[in-house]
Amino acid sequence: MKVLISGGGTGGHIFPAVSIANAIRELQPDTEFLFIGALGRMEMEKVPAEGYQIIGLPVRGFIRPLFHPGNIKVLIDLYKSIRQAKQIIRNFKPDVAVGVGGYASAAALKAANALGVPYVLQEQNGFAGVTNQKLARNAAKICVAYPGMERFFPADRIVMTGNPVRQKLLECKATPQDARQALGLDPNRKTIFVTGGSLGARSVNNAIAGGLKALADAGIQVLWQTGKADGDKWERAVADAGCGALIHPTVFVSDMAMAYRAADIVISRSGAGGVNEVSLLAKAAIFVPLPTAAEDHQTANARVLADANAAILCPDSEAPKRLVADAIALINDPQRIARFEANAHKLGKFGAAETIAKIVIETAKRPRE
Repeated sequence: MKVLISGGGTGGHIFPAVSIANAIRELQPDTEFLFIGALGRMEMEKVPAEGYQIIGLPVRGFIRPLFHPGNIKVLIDLYKSIRQAKQIIRNFKPDVAVGVGGYASAAALKAANALGVPYVLQEQNGFAGVTNQKLARNAAKICVAYPGMERFFPADRIVMTGNPVRQKLLECKATPQDARQALGLDPNRKTIFVTGGSLGARSVNNAIAGGLKALADAGIQVLWQTGKADGDKWERAVADAGCGALIHPTVFVSDMAMAYRAADIVISRSGAGGVNEVSLLAKAAIFVPLPTAAEDHQTANARVLADANAAILCPDSEAPKRLVADAIALINDPQRIARFEANAHKLGKFGAAETIAKIVIETAKRPRE
């Protein structure tokens, strides 16, 4: 069997894609894989590191507003990418294609559809983007992680699978104390893990920087993944505030499993990957949705947990005033943390990668019309 997997752009797309490939390989070890990504994006580095071949396309996202003159070049690159994807498919001859979202996914699945290759769509968010809504019309199956997706997709093709998560996160059995010690933190102190992804989250970082004294005065320890952007700036802010014993800024956290285990609460953006990890790991969280996310899907993701009394939703515009105060109040309320953890865990769906893998294999074996 040959499987084409397309998508990327962020870890939220890449890690599920790799998890699906790993699950297919577990079920059918002789499967051949080829990934399609976007040139210059992180999948071009991350996917080969996981042992899979990937080919990059010149596809990229549209500039907002959509009537921006630069989008003429974006459209040219899209059509060029679809042509290249068709040639890749003719050469590789996949039995099935899988799209996990991201710039490359649209070009690859459009090409697959044109050449009669059946495809499975994985929608990770609670609000489907326009591109996935269009791609869903011809998808064999649509794997979703949230209820109510009939608003966007044909109901007869939707399968509630949940989102795949990195297996290492689920396998970590360290106690919070052991995890803190491994990360160089005080093993017995209340701990917040702040993460804005590999590039950081500016509004979250600004809110934490503005609340350094309040956090330190409350005796709270913070593992603060600032991201690459302005990393030195946040380190200087901590040094200037004299909070280095309690606030630990770092550009990148290599062991996310330990970081989650160390935390009493998590502060995060609400991309599908982060929300899914919080649910499966049963962590109490404060989500600060990225306001510029397409169709505001991060707010939709966070609202699912907030409405279930499983997390706090803090709008990006309100983060400077209330994020740190909300975090201090939550970490000092163990009963509320316990409620969040229990309710978040109910929303997590385990075994998503294997479920999707079985759907992909079934689709590949189905006779073509």
